[in-house]
Amino acid sequence: MSVVVVGLNHRSAPIALREKFAFAEREIPDALGRMRESGLVEEAVILSTCNRLEIYAAGSLHPNEMVVEIQKFLLSSRNVTEAVGTEIYSHSDSHGVEHLFKVASGLDSMLLGETEILGQLKKAYDLALQHKFTGKTLNKAFQRAFNVAKQIRTETNIQRGSVSVAAASVELAEKIFDKLTDKKVMVIGAGDTSEKTARALLSRGAHSVIVSNRSFERAQILAEALDGKAIRFDDWSEEFAKVDIIISSTAATRFVIDRKKLEPLMPSRKGRPLLLIDIAVPRDIEPEVNFMENVFLFNIDDLQAIADDYMDQRKSEIAQCEKIIREKAAGLFREPEHVRMNQQNQQAAGAS
Repeated sequence: MSVVVVGLNHRSAPIALREKFAFAEREIPDALGRMRESGLVEEAVILSTCNRLEIYAAGSLHPNEMVVEIQKFLLSSRNVTEAVGTEIYSHSDSHGVEHLFKVASGLDSMLLGETEILGQLKKAYDLALQHKFTGKTLNKAFQRAFNVAKQIRTETNIQRGSVSVAAASVELAEKIFDKLTDKKVMVIGAGDTSEKTARALLSRGAHSVIVSNRSFERAQILAEALDGKAIRFDDWSEEFAKVDIIISSTAATRFVIDRKKLEPLMPSRKGRPLLLIDIAVPRDIEPEVNFMENVFLFNIDDLQAIADDYMDQRKSEIAQCEKIIREKAAGLFREPEHVRMNQQNQQAAGAS
């Protein structure tokens, strides 16, 4: 059975394109079901994060055919009509397995060596497993990927230094403001990344946190954990004059904050700068707000510049990590029949 990976990430495509391909968690079981029912794949996992959308699949079709059909499925299911070329990449068989191992180990992340992707990958795998969209091939590949990630974490220094979306957001805040000790933070969307970012800002001295979420109960839980204040989702604008930093990461399909909403609120700030950190995909904040006076907007791609500052100390570890990955990927699956036949044909041609 062949294994393929088809997707796009922060390296191959800008956020404006990535957000068009993003899947909400509730959509994934249906998408996996449609792929299998159409005969494209026999097993599949969909990983959708702010930095990547990837489909890991196993099936009896030739890898090239599977890749083409999965690409067509992606374009159709996301209603993308514009031409997409090198933004979508693919890997097959041993290269696909190696790519999976790199993703699990944080080697393919925007923030090299970060650990958040491993949790996201486990969650994506568990979702597919619970709905019975995985089998012997992908179960074996993903379990090995998790083991490899653990080995790399313990045997190398690839995770040296504080590199994460939360850490990069703190670096950004400290560049905008001289100090964070008197700054108030608002979190819109009570997800895991939002919580980590808020905690990171508090650890650097931010004054307090306000949490707004569509589920008020979830907002209350997070606010209590952060020793902050919960407000209802539609009431965030009432607290606007008090906050200095807004972190937005919701699952909304339209902008939560746009220029039309912000402009009438700005006079209440009396010229105080406002930092907006949009870590959602699709984006929560309209790019136009960045043209407003005293407003600084950064999205997930902008964090790349900060992440680059941490790269040098980790790059020396990449070779060792890749060596581990190659060794673990080798022999995980026997070469598919079409690969063995090609090799035999090439050997026969050479002998003649």
